[in-house]
Amino acid sequence: MISSAFKTKEIWVTAFALFSLFFGAGNLILPPQLGLKSGELWWLVTLGFCTSAVLIPILGILAHAKLQGTIFDFGKKFSPTFALIYSLLVYAIAIGLPAPRTASVTHEMAVAPFFDSSPWLTSMLYFVLVFVFVMNRSKILDLIGKLLTPAIFLILIGIIGVITFSLDYDFAHSTMENTFTAGILEGYQTFDAIGAVVVGGVIIVSINIRHTKRSYAEKKTLIRKAGWLAGLALFLIYMGLILSGALSHSLFDLDISRTELLSGLATEALGTYGNLFLSMLVALACFTTAVGIVTGTSDFIRSRFQDSQKAYTITAILGCVLGVVMGQFNVDYIIAVALPALMIIYPITIVLILLNIVPEKYASPTVFKAVVWTTIIFSIPDFLNSIPSLAPTPEAFSWIPLQDYSLGWVLPALATFIVGNLTSSKD
Repeated sequence: MISSAFKTKEIWVTAFALFSLFFGAGNLILPPQLGLKSGELWWLVTLGFCTSAVLIPILGILAHAKLQGTIFDFGKKFSPTFALIYSLLVYAIAIGLPAPRTASVTHEMAVAPFFDSSPWLTSMLYFVLVFVFVMNRSKILDLIGKLLTPAIFLILIGIIGVITFSLDYDFAHSTMENTFTAGILEGYQTFDAIGAVVVGGVIIVSINIRHTKRSYAEKKTLIRKAGWLAGLALFLIYMGLILSGALSHSLFDLDISRTELLSGLATEALGTYGNLFLSMLVALACFTTAVGIVTGTSDFIRSRFQDSQKAYTITAILGCVLGVVMGQFNVDYIIAVALPALMIIYPITIVLILLNIVPEKYASPTVFKAVVWTTIIFSIPDFLNSIPSLAPTPEAFSWIPLQDYSLGWVLPALATFIVGNLTSSKD
């Protein structure tokens, strides 16, 4: 019988690992600007943002605990072909958007403020180093990762504490039309739901290796408790950053970029040296994220080619070349480019997470397929609307509930789930 103290320790260790998984440097630049623009409705945008950036990713981890598998297993009930296509799409998006974004964040926060150099140069040097580490899988990255997250966490607590206790609680009027849904859609840009299905399995495998004598139920309880602890920590950090942005409306212009706002808050709270230290840590955290994405993608492609090292190397090269090309653009541009892809893949990912976490009797193969197909079909209008050149007239899809909020897939998917369970026999 494992002692209560040991269980408590393991819960905290696992919670910290999960927190590190989601607490990427790219996520830090999103909440402050939401607060700056939401003003007096900062609490509402916080709820929206944390729905897609905290709640759904944590549910993804719980789904992993149930499946005890990889990203492929999330779509396997639909069909192996769908599972493969979904996995390839997710990895393609990960290696083409969030990985290059780490180079862009590094340039804007840690290079441009101190050196007059081209983003091309930063991107090239950055991904040359990424390629070296991907090919060598150095343990130094694990060590850096364990030190980085606590350091950034403590600095953020300092920034949030100074800003929230030094500024008057005076809020500007919100400049957002739909504050709650704006928070949800900005939460898409964290890529954390995708991160949950891509690398969440790593946590599961680690727990299985370390605790072979524990039962399935014990492991599931451990992951559930640790997941909610990690989620609470993320919620508090995001809420603090959004509140800080809302309180600082008199210090910054509304059109300030995301990276400039985070740097400005750091300077305001901790001074120039504090901002310099934060920039260095963010750059290192970005680097570990990029290495993790390229390594994970290369591993997946290698597994599809009979464990071929050649496939691994070619994927790593292509990923780094793509990183150089995309990484030289500014952060806001990459975020804008990512939106169409996210408007399709994020709803599908959310639905796959939810379908894999509900009891089996409510997610038969028939219901599973129907809900996924419905989500895909009703995500198409949101995808088209995110591309100005393809956007239909506002009246074209106005009949779809919540379409005006870019959430037109939600109620049709829910209705399909309910009707499917009421009318179909369990497979």
